[in-house]
Amino acid sequence: MKYLHEYRDPESAEVLFKHLHKIATRDWTIMEVCGGQTHSLVKNGIIAMLPPQITMIHGPGCPVCVTPIEIIDEAIYLAENEGVILCSFGDMLRVPGSKKNLLEVKANGADVRMVYSPLEAVNIAQQNPTREVVFFAVGFETTAPANALSVIHADKLKVLNYSILASQVLVPPAIEAIMQDEQTRVSAFLAAGHVCTIMGMEEYFPLVDKYQIPIVVTGFEPLDLLQGIVMAVEQLEKGEAKVENQYTRYVQRAGNRLAQEAVNQVFSPTDREWRGIGTIPLSGLEVNQNYQLYNARLKFQLNVPKPPANECRAGEILKGLLKPQQCPFFGKACKPEHPMGAPMVSSEGACAAYYHYADNLAEVV
Repeated sequence: MKYLHEYRDPESAEVLFKHLHKIATRDWTIMEVCGGQTHSLVKNGIIAMLPPQITMIHGPGCPVCVTPIEIIDEAIYLAENEGVILCSFGDMLRVPGSKKNLLEVKANGADVRMVYSPLEAVNIAQQNPTREVVFFAVGFETTAPANALSVIHADKLKVLNYSILASQVLVPPAIEAIMQDEQTRVSAFLAAGHVCTIMGMEEYFPLVDKYQIPIVVTGFEPLDLLQGIVMAVEQLEKGEAKVENQYTRYVQRAGNRLAQEAVNQVFSPTDREWRGIGTIPLSGLEVNQNYQLYNARLKFQLNVPKPPANECRAGEILKGLLKPQQCPFFGKACKPEHPMGAPMVSSEGACAAYYHYADNLAEVV
């Protein structure tokens, strides 16, 4: 397929693998931040073919996985107790809250609707003027512009029965939290290309200067990831630490300024709880005072109690301290049909990747 096969070409991959085996002289641990990159690495068998000196560990770049249980419970509360039409992307419906998930709530009669865009939720609010409509706004910087535009659009049309329940999180504070963890063993990061398409690369330079770690902005196809790993290892072997851009076909240093303006117009940074990790300062986005009429937490005065932690080891997996198969529940008490935590549910979750593509990991598991 034109414009796709060249990023999956076996001969080009073989050249990169040979180069990696030649240049890797020391043990290095590289974290790919994004769950989409994790799935590509596992699905395409890349991890099993890397030199033994290179270890890939999987970061917290799965927005579904890091959404804390208490925010899931807030969404469930709105659907069950406030009689709202709760709109969500489909990947959130099976993520466990403290007692149930949104799919179970829907089966019990609550009006939970799967949508493909937040603007679709605004349209639903227009069509149901006597009902409150809440969009469950989950994601990293990639989804923030569309979620912000839905609020701007609703405000322009005076659709006052629309609001969002924000669970927006940011990548750079998560990288800093990982580097500040005393147990961290990360030598370099592969940064998520789609996040940088929106936000650019400027936020990574202070992190590289502070922690002296290479950060390579990388795409998602097999050759993207292989080239990103090569670039990171080349820096490590030379004793360098800088920001590099492998994903040049999409990412520019400044990012998408118009998208950034929309995000800054609607959202303000806030401390955010990450599932299994804890609170990371200024790692989330919340609807700001200018658009408080569209903030579901304020509109419904939400005060859902924080549930006790369960036995899921998601936090250790999301920080790269534990591989999925090292969790005692993996493939036993925790499977996609009956997940204990979000990393086994999400299409970007590391546990789901290891479960579905176990054969591709035979040499490293």
